[in-house]
Amino acid sequence: MKKYSQQTRMLLAVDCIIFGFDGQDLKLLLIQRGFQPRKGEWSLVGGFVQPDESADAAAARILKKLSGLDGIYMEQLHTFSHPQRDTVERTVSVAYTALIDLQKFKQHLHEDFHAVWFPINQHPELIFDHQLMVNKAKEQLRYKAALHPLLLELMPSKFTIPQLQQLYESVYNSEFDKGNFSRKILSTKLLVKLADKDKLNSKKGAFYYRIDRKRYDANKQAFLNFVPDPKI
Repeated sequence: MKKYSQQTRMLLAVDCIIFGFDGQDLKLLLIQRGFQPRKGEWSLVGGFVQPDESADAAAARILKKLSGLDGIYMEQLHTFSHPQRDTVERTVSVAYTALIDLQKFKQHLHEDFHAVWFPINQHPELIFDHQLMVNKAKEQLRYKAALHPLLLELMPSKFTIPQLQQLYESVYNSEFDKGNFSRKILSTKLLVKLADKDKLNSKKGAFYYRIDRKRYDANKQAFLNFVPDPKI
């Protein structure tokens, strides 16, 4: 098989910025690196693209091995290619953002990864350029969640409107008016009201809702303009 002459070989990797929501805060999943250099330091979940797979397939493989879950929301974020980004050898990394229902994820978390959830704004220092990846993922998440119902991917099978509002406030680091938030989210017609209530957090209780999957799948790319200013 012929090869391009006089060209330098380089490695292709994928790194996954995995967000979850615990009911209070947006969380970031990190692992302790298991090999040199920087062994024992905190890192995003990642790996190398194999000769017989695409970058998308590699990211999906790594997420499947880590979580044991299928159908995880994942999208390509950006390609990081600074010549000195990896201290061992020239490595280009394709970064992906993944949104996971943390309750399901905890049940399936693969122990070999030694993964830990950290609050998005209170995590340890990261290796290489992984902090740049996280910053870009946060920026994109805010932008896309302002236009699309993207954050519903992070919610459990049933949840309350106050819990969903808590997620939005965590993502945007800002408070939302309760009445306006409830009206806006219900106007999307993406939620189905359930009969039972969450009575742990208030005497009156808050009704649970679930996602109308059929409507959501048909409208998750619709422009809802839910948050007027995604930079708040």
